[in-house]
Amino acid sequence: MEWFSEHAWQVWLGAGVLLAAAETLGFDLILLMLAAGAVAGMAVALVGAPAALQVLAFAGVSVAMLALVRPSVVKRLHSGPDLQHGHTKLVGQRALVTEDVSALSHGRVRLDGEVWSAAPYDEHLTITAGETVEVFEIRGATAYVHPVPRLEG
Repeated sequence: MEWFSEHAWQVWLGAGVLLAAAETLGFDLILLMLAAGAVAGMAVALVGAPAALQVLAFAGVSVAMLALVRPSVVKRLHSGPDLQHGHTKLVGQRALVTEDVSALSHGRVRLDGEVWSAAPYDEHLTITAGETVEVFEIRGATAYVHPVPRLEG
């Protein structure tokens, strides 16, 4: 037991390094929080505090890290921009009507550099060529569009 009291800070440092290294295997951030607790135990050992205080420091910092730090870090790691692929990325974009669009005769729009078949999202509308529209939905190869209101000055 005397050896531990003389080399306590080294034991805590070794435990912290091992826990941090083991974290790389799973990346749940639990072992990393325990490693922070081990560093706190090492700091208390360097001051010369008894082993009981070192263990309390380890436990306190570990619990605090698990309860306060880990949830926000995990949330930040798991969140990110929603990646949209394929035609779903075109929803919400603006297009130019190149051929009149109505419920009876589907027209055409230039959307993202390509010409698409288009139908009005509101089946009672007729949209004339030259108007700007917004894509509300895409079904198959048809873009369902709605005119963008113009500000008259």
